[in-house]
Amino acid sequence: MRVSRAQAEENRRTVIDVASRLFREKGFDGIGLNDLMKGAGLTQGGFYKQFESKDDLIVQASDKALENGVANWTGVVAKAPRKPLRALVRFYLSDQHIQEKAEGCALAALAPEAARRGPALRHAFEAGINKHLDILDELISTTAGEKVRDLSIAALSTMVGALVLSRAVDDEQLSKRLLRAATNSLLLKQLDDGAPHSPAQ
Repeated sequence: MRVSRAQAEENRRTVIDVASRLFREKGFDGIGLNDLMKGAGLTQGGFYKQFESKDDLIVQASDKALENGVANWTGVVAKAPRKPLRALVRFYLSDQHIQEKAEGCALAALAPEAARRGPALRHAFEAGINKHLDILDELISTTAGEKVRDLSIAALSTMVGALVLSRAVDDEQLSKRLLRAATNSLLLKQLDDGAPHSPAQ
């Protein structure tokens, strides 16, 4: 039985959504097409009607995961108008985020793998990185306007690096310490409003 064009597009979106989560959880090579399609409630036979290859899906799923990350950041900032950067740092560098690999940040989960793949995927990550930096640019207050992007890059690098390392160790105390140290470093720099912050607990 033929699938309608609308249903085919819905199936495609479902595969991209599921892949964006499974790739973050298991890595690009950690799940095969059969299990991925099964996770989307579809058969592998329909895959090549929707995507040119697994690499094609990887790019589209990464785009989706990065867009979700930007949306999450925007939501956190909107809910904390008085201390937006403080709220964002605490949201990102949290114990909960360590556990939420499938729903968490694509930069922390997949950027190391993207570095070893083709230009299409690296371009997707480049665009995603810039969108995250744009958000940080709006939150960081400084009299040296030309240095805002450098401060944003340092902040994003600290956040992503701390999350990656905290997930890489079995020692729970070390994992928490990595997050805490990065949080304190960012907040003590007083990037969001120039008012003194107390260190994270």
